[in-house]
Amino acid sequence: MSRIDKKHSQACLGTIKKRSDFLKAARGRRFAAPTLLLQARHRGDGESQEEIRLGLTCSRKIGGAVVRNRAKRRLRAAAFEILPLQGRIGWDYVLVGRAQATVEQPFPNLIRDLESALARIHGNAAGG
Repeated sequence: MSRIDKKHSQACLGTIKKRSDFLKAARGRRFAAPTLLLQARHRGDGESQEEIRLGLTCSRKIGGAVVRNRAKRRLRAAAFEILPLQGRIGWDYVLVGRAQATVEQPFPNLIRDLESALARIHGNAAGG
């Protein structure tokens, strides 16, 4: 259980930790927004369907360790705000930081991009 459970009872938000799970998400649906890249996949029947799982990644193209960690903190904050409300249980979501944009754009832009990416991934007409 993660700390998001205390704030939002809509969904349990877990963490993707295994490289193989990151790679499976990379082969799933994807949408590139100006501030982030969203990769998503629905987990199969043999896997747990009880939670939404989140993975974060930022390559060295973004910058040094300090910049990469800041980008991941911003992505995590956006995900904790949006995924419990708009994510789907049984799905894995990987947020990939983009050079300069993830760190330098205002936080509302990051939120808007995540909302529109989720809408596109799930085929919703409304999405920014």
